[in-house]
Amino acid sequence: MPKTNDDALAAFIARKADIDAALDRIRAASEDHFFASPEDVHWGHVTALADHAALLKRITDTIYAEGEHARASD
Repeated sequence: MPKTNDDALAAFIARKADIDAALDRIRAASEDHFFASPEDVHWGHVTALADHAALLKRITDTIYAEGEHARASD
């Protein structure tokens, strides 16, 4: 039996809720300086944040068709 649009909508809303929850957790971690105290920050923290930023850029590039996901101009 094929899924209906109602099924697709329910799945979409569930996935969106997953993303919203992840964004909330990321925002909370950011507000807490990603759990690093200023006295203890070292280059490993910088590298970790650079890795996280690269992953987020990949996501935003995909959503907004930017970077390597940019659509070719007509």
